[in-house]
Amino acid sequence: MSERLRVVIAEDHYLVREGTRKLLEDSGEVEVLAAVGTATELLDAVRRLSPDAAITDLRMPPGHSFEGIEAAHRIRVDHPPVGVVVLSQHADPEYAAELLKYGAGGLAYLLKDRLGEVDELVRALRAVVAGGSVIDPAVVEALLRHRTRDENSPLAQLAPRELEVLREMAQGKANKGIAAALTLSESSVEKYAHSIFTKLDLAQESQLHRRVLAVLTFLRESGRLGDDH
Repeated sequence: MSERLRVVIAEDHYLVREGTRKLLEDSGEVEVLAAVGTATELLDAVRRLSPDAAITDLRMPPGHSFEGIEAAHRIRVDHPPVGVVVLSQHADPEYAAELLKYGAGGLAYLLKDRLGEVDELVRALRAVVAGGSVIDPAVVEALLRHRTRDENSPLAQLAPRELEVLREMAQGKANKGIAAALTLSESSVEKYAHSIFTKLDLAQESQLHRRVLAVLTFLRESGRLGDDH
């Protein structure tokens, strides 16, 4: 078994917070160092405890707006080794755009539905700790539906199989996982990935981030994401 991840949790609803703590600890892969109810307490816990990762709700007191996202940005600036998973009830791509507007590395945006899929949550935690990015599949689907209808979008150039590979990429899967999910060889996945990056003009992006950036191309085109990834 991999070394247990040291995690702090921020969620203002007590039952959700404690339920998340129990799910993660029962997995045997996570040690929950603290479970708090506000973004201010989250930032303090990260400063004091130096966890591997933080999990935060999107909306928290006092304003119940973007406190979780704002805290995620602060953590990534002040504590770069700490990955952050933001949990939300909203599949609206605008929220993911707000989270990733300064860069995608070390961040994940998941729907709260994933709390019942502890393996997926742990996988996302390990991905952000490694500097990767994960976007909930439901958000990816919303992005792709919106952009493939736009004839001016580079995504409209992608073949159906390339879109399938792109969906799997956005879930944080490596080539081996994509190959297994789509019943392809790894060499075929590599070819599809190269084609995707070329069509989306991402060939020169860093290897670490371009898979997630591929599905967020429409955000970069609209100016909602900066170029410093």
